Amino acid sequence: MIKKDKEKIKKEYLIKIGRIKKYNKAYYIDSNPIVDDAEYDNLKNNLIKLEKKYNFLKNDNSPSSSVGFKPSKSFKKANHKVPMLSLNNAFDKDDLKNFEKKILNFLSLSKGYELEYSAEPKIDGISASLYYKDGSFIQGLSRGDGLTGEDITENLKTLKDIPKNLKGNDFPSEIDIRGEVFIRNSDFENLKSKFANPRNAASGSLRQKNPEVTSKIPLKFIAYTYGYVNDSKFLNQNIFLKKLVSWGFNTNKFNRVISGIDNLIENHKKIEQQRKELDYDIDGIVYKVNNFDLQKRLGFAGNAPRWAIAHKFSSNKSISEILKIEIQVGRTGAMTPVAKIKPVNIGGVLVSNATLHNEDEILRKDIRVGDIVTVERAGDVIPHVIQVDKDKRKKNSKKFLFPKKCPSCGSQTVKEFNKITKKFDAVRRCSNDGFECEKIAIEKIKHFVSKDALNIEGLGKKIVENFWEINLLRFPQDIFNLDYKKISNLEGWGNKSVVNLKNSIDIKKKINLSKFIYSIGIRHIGQENAKLLSKYLKTPNNFFNLAKDNLFEELISIDGIGDTQINSLKKFFLNKKNQIVLSELKKNMQIIEEKNNFESGIFKNQTLMFTGKLTGISRAEAKSLVEKNSGKIVSNVSNKLDFLVVGEKPTMRKVNEAKNLNIKVLSPDKFIEMISVKDS
Repeated sequence: MIKKDKEKIKKEYLIKIGRIKKYNKAYYIDSNPIVDDAEYDNLKNNLIKLEKKYNFLKNDNSPSSSVGFKPSKSFKKANHKVPMLSLNNAFDKDDLKNFEKKILNFLSLSKGYELEYSAEPKIDGISASLYYKDGSFIQGLSRGDGLTGEDITENLKTLKDIPKNLKGNDFPSEIDIRGEVFIRNSDFENLKSKFANPRNAASGSLRQKNPEVTSKIPLKFIAYTYGYVNDSKFLNQNIFLKKLVSWGFNTNKFNRVISGIDNLIENHKKIEQQRKELDYDIDGIVYKVNNFDLQKRLGFAGNAPRWAIAHKFSSNKSISEILKIEIQVGRTGAMTPVAKIKPVNIGGVLVSNATLHNEDEILRKDIRVGDIVTVERAGDVIPHVIQVDKDKRKKNSKKFLFPKKCPSCGSQTVKEFNKITKKFDAVRRCSNDGFECEKIAIEKIKHFVSKDALNIEGLGKKIVENFWEINLLRFPQDIFNLDYKKISNLEGWGNKSVVNLKNSIDIKKKINLSKFIYSIGIRHIGQENAKLLSKYLKTPNNFFNLAKDNLFEELISIDGIGDTQINSLKKFFLNKKNQIVLSELKKNMQIIEEKNNFESGIFKNQTLMFTGKLTGISRAEAKSLVEKNSGKIVSNVSNKLDFLVVGEKPTMRKVNEAKNLNIKVLSPDKFIEMISVKDS
């Protein structure tokens, strides 16, 4: 091979290495994949084929010599006792035949030898390694780069599926249990405003610096193997899985022991058909040689075991043409581009719309009207455009220009600057966050009557849109003054359905303060923040008079409420239309003061704050005890603070501020003693 050709091959190879390094960082560190599995797998296989063809190609970031990505600097690092390696992929019957052939050749077994495989669904989550010593959970690590992981022990301890102590007495004195952390699709419904998908949510939640944040996320764990064990008495994978259950772990109910390639294919088809019915995402089936002695003999080739392979599912994709790009405006002014495509069948569903996410996504992929695109639909996730076939692009194609003015009200659109990330948000928004923008107003009313808000039966999204079109609704308060006579004359509405709607609305006139605050749809004020505000403000009048009494700055003392929420509240109350809406709702509704379940206690009418690591009690339990004893938790030192509880490695600024203000400082032991005196 001439030098010129060799250099050209090397250059192309290094470009691909750069791409896969970028993809790995996005997937493992940023918890925000920028390509789909199929595109990643295609690049990975391409690199491996190139390395096999040209022996002068080699790189530390190649998938043949690396796993995952180097651990984040945000967490302590620790070495895995046994490396957490990746799996090679199979996509069809020929790949499986080749996999088995290599095993038989390596073990010098006859072609007719029937291997037994453990077949386990491959959950699309976050791999974790749990080290147990004498049955006690000592340390939990992420995959990291396969050799070194992030120490996420405290976060993993918040998962109910992970036993702190193994059950029974037949476990090894040292063992490293491995499995997958994930979020069920049904639980993700409540998180989808914060995360792109369930895997993203699991990764982001598991890698929080504060375990208390992780504890609030419904993470699940399924165990599937072990890495290190000091005394292995297990004969095969199937027996080991049963042991895991007896020790207190969950395993996958679809695990099977199967022999023969044809039977593996049949099981693969069956599970793929059931895939859409599962409450969690799976992207294939992992086959492991069931016999542990054979696994030991087979060992590893590069960074993957010879005895296991992942049989990927065919992705739910199809090709279509973009006919039009429309901009949808949401309740908070967020502008979402949606591609109207030629209807196409994907996984048995006729798809005519696909989300384009945001302006940055359109620019990154250079998506245009008239493009031939690949559209993916995974489970119940909204279909999205994953790739543009630029070779089929028309010559007169023009770049799509994202509107700088709101298509609904004509207001300027803005990208907000994030002070934490020091970047502009990917989402462009309508600068009008009140009821002056028609699309925002409609979405605000939809939110007001939604399941988690007023939950008015018989008043769904479509009906809100219909009522808007015939001028029955313009503001939330209009719901309580509907023209039922006009409604009864509408097609599909009879006397009974009108009476039912009226009764449903009348019942919902009575509402507690936290539910009301959430229902009016203030940006950054979700259900939890609404509860925190209502607990602090106590009465509806205190909430309605926030702007009048200028109480905004006081809210910073609420643990869990920060500048973002306070600025959002200020902006909401400064809008005159919002003030009118609040005033009208106050007239039409009975808003109830929050009930305090703990009327008496040692900390009644007093405020406490914690700094540093507490010993002998978790932060979550300490806060719970304060609330049970009628106290209030705050997050800032001020002259309204009564007690500062100081643990290990506290924030000295807070300690000094408390001393300067003559605030009483407590040790964790003294705090527990005070609680104990009350309980005795």
